[in-house]
Amino acid sequence: MLASAKISTAILTGGLFFQLAACGYSQEEWDQKVRENSALTQQLAAEQKANAKCAADNATANQELEGVKRQFQERGVSLDNLTQDLEQQKQANAEYRQRAEQLEQVRQRFETLREKLKKLTELGLKVQVRDNRMLIQLPGSVLFDSGKDTLKASGLEILGQVATVLRSDADLSQREFQVAGHTDSKPLTSSPYKDNWGLSAMRARSVLAYLTGPSDKGQGGGLERTHWSAAGYADTDPVASNDTEEGREQNRRVELVVLPNVEEMLNLNSLASK
Repeated sequence: MLASAKISTAILTGGLFFQLAACGYSQEEWDQKVRENSALTQQLAAEQKANAKCAADNATANQELEGVKRQFQERGVSLDNLTQDLEQQKQANAEYRQRAEQLEQVRQRFETLREKLKKLTELGLKVQVRDNRMLIQLPGSVLFDSGKDTLKASGLEILGQVATVLRSDADLSQREFQVAGHTDSKPLTSSPYKDNWGLSAMRARSVLAYLTGPSDKGQGGGLERTHWSAAGYADTDPVASNDTEEGREQNRRVELVVLPNVEEMLNLNSLASK
């Protein structure tokens, strides 16, 4: 039987070879084709195996995700809420960066304004930030005689210099200012102003009238009237103690308050300290 099988195999092989030869293929070419087919078959099997592993990994990941979702739900946490919270946090960060940029722009404008007003310090005046307001402080003794609201010659001179600085700067000339009159706490006696409210208001008015008066006639500072206002504070806003003559002298003053623009409504004290 074995010999017969060998004979049959030989006959088949010989017949197959004969057929291949008849088709134009050599035994070597046929063997090459067989090897290529075997390699492709192995490659396909490997890719099918890798695909099956990817499918299994994906199924495992989905199961883990579902498990995480169940855990969050058991703890009262929704992934949708977490996503929403994350978006809100991103929006808050964007708004914070925008606000920081705006504050930086305000800080730069503030520094520019303070630098421009430094010219007034050369005249012996104080330029400072107090109670979240930038102001120019004018000593009352330079402007007025005791208990009076008529400007002295020295007062007219210093106000003329202040007006020149403000008028010659395009930005400063368009700013809003308030003239604020202040007194010490000593009550007035036999005064036409009745009390310190009246005296502080009339002194503020005198300064305002001169600063906005026509400069071409030598009667004022020539500043635009629509940018100015006046107020009297009496002794309600002291900068020193009223218990000493030195303190009372500091409190008798007039201030030119630079009113902030809408975009500058922030704590200037924090900027001034930098």
